[in-house]
Amino acid sequence: MTMEKQFIPVRIAVLTVSDTRSLEEDRSGDALVARIEAAGHVLAARDIVRDERPAIADLLRAWCAEDGIDVVISTGGTGLTGRDVTVEAHRDVYEKEIEAFGTVFTHVSLAKIGTSAVQSRATGGVAQGTYLFALPGSPGACKDAWDEILEAQFDYRHKPCNFVEIMPRLDEHLRRS
Repeated sequence: MTMEKQFIPVRIAVLTVSDTRSLEEDRSGDALVARIEAAGHVLAARDIVRDERPAIADLLRAWCAEDGIDVVISTGGTGLTGRDVTVEAHRDVYEKEIEAFGTVFTHVSLAKIGTSAVQSRATGGVAQGTYLFALPGSPGACKDAWDEILEAQFDYRHKPCNFVEIMPRLDEHLRRS
């Protein structure tokens, strides 16, 4: 008799990177929050920060240091223009990059938006035992990333493997003496 795994809620923070949006106008953040909560997870924090690399990195580091946050998903600032510095800020914080996340996101995007998918620099990584993901600023891209990748990976019941089951070991290198 095999025991079915039980769902484990994950505490997820949502960060919107924008020089122009407010929380009231943040459709991408709203799309993520709605999906996070519908899946049974906890919205641990939500904020908006300007497209400034040090400010983004500082907030990511602060959230990684909080015990009540397991995952940070940012939206915005992943494009190719001069103000798009979210990817660089994430990489300033990462201890390990999840290279395949960007690859899988590109694959998902290719089916939706064709070759325009090459303009996205979506990325994922780990720092201080916290997962970090940077998504494009469009509601569609946020929905695609959640629906096609992150929802399954943050469901402990997902087989053959998922992010939740390895979460307790993400920071094991920090606990060794």
